Amino acid sequence: MRSIKIGTRNSPLALWQAREVARNLQNNNYKTDITPIVSTGDKNLTEPLYAMGITGVFTKDLDIALLNNEVDIAVHSLKDIPTQLPHNIEIVAVLKRDFPQDVLVRKSTSKNKELHELKIATSSLRRRAFWAKYFPETEFCDIRGNVQTRLQKLEDQDFDATLFSLAAIERMNLAVDYEFLPMMISAPAQGVVAVTARADDHEIKELFEKVNHRETQICIDIERNFLRTLEGGCTAPIGAFAEINDKDEVRFVGRLCSLDGKKCMEIDEIFTWNDQENFGEKLAHIILKDGGRELMQEIKLHLQ
Repeated sequence: MRSIKIGTRNSPLALWQAREVARNLQNNNYKTDITPIVSTGDKNLTEPLYAMGITGVFTKDLDIALLNNEVDIAVHSLKDIPTQLPHNIEIVAVLKRDFPQDVLVRKSTSKNKELHELKIATSSLRRRAFWAKYFPETEFCDIRGNVQTRLQKLEDQDFDATLFSLAAIERMNLAVDYEFLPMMISAPAQGVVAVTARADDHEIKELFEKVNHRETQICIDIERNFLRTLEGGCTAPIGAFAEINDKDEVRFVGRLCSLDGKKCMEIDEIFTWNDQENFGEKLAHIILKDGGRELMQEIKLHLQ
């Protein structure tokens, strides 16, 4: 029987994700071999992501390994995968989404501060903009590295708090106090583990049909189509989250913000899903017609 060679970044969280995919494969009686690969995003921990040409910064090296037949599949956090994939690479499966939320983690000395008083460390344009929408006087600073590195920087450096994906904390079983932030709409596809493969590897694609989680697939397709339609190849503060129930009824919330959080367009819709309509694209066009197109132009000019 073929052993499936799994490519992954070498951070603790990425390795957890790779092992989770391996477990799903082993449950279907496949052998696995995990191959860690250092990504460009992990090599450069000084520049903020938005200054590095963020699209694909964590996926490029794994894409190359995949196209060179060094691995059979690559495992990613889906929010890191660009909406435009390289030629002959496609997403063949997603695991069930677990923790999509963003959370706030403070250092012990800032426990008594109000939210608007906190100095926040984050390199995410979305998190900065969404936070600034509610707390416009906030001072921000950049922070890079894996979860454990950022937690150490939180204790060692001169800021009060940082923002994490809850999935990262829960998957690593970290004993960390955190606060839920209902105003922070998740990044599209946040909290989802994805598997990419070569589009012409039909054996792998057929195998992963058994692994793919249908409800998560429907939701992330809506979120990523919303993102793709809005961004047009430009990184921007965009949030999107879809939930589906057993009657195929979807609730979708989406947001586009200016970089400083002062201008925001939001959408909150409930609809019945079918596989004929591109709901993400349709919802994004509502935002674009409501001033989103002009806002995207402003964001592109600021980021040039």
